[in-house]
Amino acid sequence: MSDTVRVFVNGTGLDAPKGGTALDAVALHSADAARSVRAGTMIVTDSRGIPIPADTAVFNGALFRLVPNRAPDGADPAAQFES
Repeated sequence: MSDTVRVFVNGTGLDAPKGGTALDAVALHSADAARSVRAGTMIVTDSRGIPIPADTAVFNGALFRLVPNRAPDGADPAAQFES
């Protein structure tokens, strides 16, 4: 049996350690990206684009995407209609 599982981070196939986390897979992809996830400026999402915890266990065929973690817009959307 293999000690790795095949995962994909931003479309790049990687052999991640079995029992590792999404953050471990991100670190294999890019040390800078892993630092950004740890700092909170990037988040990890699943294949559907839904944010997941960085400590999510990897599995064979897992698809992870990295996206910027943007602050929510606090503006009132109705304000554009006021005169």
